[in-house]
Amino acid sequence: MSGGSREPGRTVTSKVLALLGAFDAAHPQLSLTELATRSGVPLTTTHRLVGELERWQALNRTADGRLRVGLRLWELGRLAPDPLHDVAHPWLQELFGSTGENVHLAVRDGLEVLYVDKVYGKRAVPIVSKTGSRLPMHPTGVGKALLAYEPDWFVRAYLARELERPTSHTITERGRLARELGTVRAQGYALTFEEMSLGSCSAAAPVLVEGRAIAALGIVLSSRRSRELPRLVEPLRSAAAGIARAWSQAA
Repeated sequence: MSGGSREPGRTVTSKVLALLGAFDAAHPQLSLTELATRSGVPLTTTHRLVGELERWQALNRTADGRLRVGLRLWELGRLAPDPLHDVAHPWLQELFGSTGENVHLAVRDGLEVLYVDKVYGKRAVPIVSKTGSRLPMHPTGVGKALLAYEPDWFVRAYLARELERPTSHTITERGRLARELGTVRAQGYALTFEEMSLGSCSAAAPVLVEGRAIAALGIVLSSRRSRELPRLVEPLRSAAAGIARAWSQAA
């Protein structure tokens, strides 16, 4: 047993981290039972540790008694340095200001894209991405823009998987997707049409530093306005290039 824990191999710290790690963008609120199930921590232990976390304000409860991440963790998270966000955010604001459309920034995290920043307005089309959320790479514009610049071995391994199909428009045929990634690399940007969610289309450009895509910048429109995407490509690529220059200067 570790650290006085009654469960072999698991310290109290590992259990607390498992509880906190059970929350994500798809599960921002959990019941006590759901939290225990997702974390793998026994219900009785979960109940005890949740009480301590609530007292420390790491967790709090909604009006219906469900648990969510508390303000104390948000305050701590704000202390973490995020150089990419600091460098890129002004460019996202400028792109949003000139287009009025949803703009987001993503990086690759394993086999997914992790959205690290977003600028949006109430008139823009709703999109599924949220800051801190993860989505598959191949159905998203930013994901394709990132995947196209990965090494060949990584692309082959990614395409060898069973690919998720969020909508009927999602490209999952390996040969077709490989050809599309080649096009993305050749033209320097990616386009999608209702591949991640019905009703929306997107354009995305890689943020290239010494030939490596450190991030991707994306813009999302309503599908009925898909003909407007081509005119947004140049402002998008210009902003992505600006982020790359600012990153290189800050490094």
